[in-house]
Amino acid sequence: IISTPQRLTSSGSVLIGSPYNPAPTMVTQTHITEASGWVPGKRSKKGDKNGKGLRHFSMKVCEKVQRKGTTSYNEVADELVSEFTNSNSHLATDSAYDQKNIRRRVYDALNVLMAMNIISKEKKEIRWIGLPTNSAQECQNLEVKGEKQKRIERIKQKRAQLQELLLQQIAFKNLVQRNQQNEQQNQGPPSLNSTIQLPFLIVNTSKRTIIDCSISSDKFEYLFNFDNTFEIHDDSEVLKRMGMSFGLEAGKCSAEDLRTAKSLVPKALEGYIT
Repeated sequence: IISTPQRLTSSGSVLIGSPYNPAPTMVTQTHITEASGWVPGKRSKKGDKNGKGLRHFSMKVCEKVQRKGTTSYNEVADELVSEFTNSNSHLATDSAYDQKNIRRRVYDALNVLMAMNIISKEKKEIRWIGLPTNSAQECQNLEVKGEKQKRIERIKQKRAQLQELLLQQIAFKNLVQRNQQNEQQNQGPPSLNSTIQLPFLIVNTSKRTIIDCSISSDKFEYLFNFDNTFEIHDDSEVLKRMGMSFGLEAGKCSAEDLRTAKSLVPKALEGYIT
């Protein structure tokens, strides 16, 4: 038995009684029987004081979080309590009631906004996501803000990175197959000091260049000083020059090598090889 109308429970019914009539009245989702002292369609003055209901607080909370970007429940609640309790319509005798009511409304409003995916909450941090929009509005926003061109460039960079990774995978797998064939022909692993471990760097310079090399005590840092121009090549570049990537990086690949290259990558990525 509840003195004021409440939301219906999952069972589809709730008992509601009037403060002026002790007899409870059964209310269902499909049919509402008026209880004496309460008329449907009219707001309860006590439950929604000064029109500050959940919708009102949801709008206020939404504005606060949108303006701040990142905030917390306490910060929003404290500001709204300060705003509403210092308004002209505030009564000193209702101070404690008002503050608890406002904080409860703020909490409910935050849950509503999270359910609508307008805000997100991680631990105590609340972040603004944005108001829901349809596809046409999102497309228009991307055009207006110039985001479309930025995303096209980003996709282009991602595609180039993917292609470079695929070339490296092809080169590494091709190198492994070549080494396995050499071991089978030589009937054993290569001799000591005849191999180079991956990864590696090759520094190329003139024979007349004077090189000063300093090494840290833990041998994790090396400092080179050259008195002439020099080039640095990583293992991927060296493998490409050895032909381990079948000339794909230069667009010079035979049909047979192209079939072999496709077999060295996941089937879903064969299109990028072509």
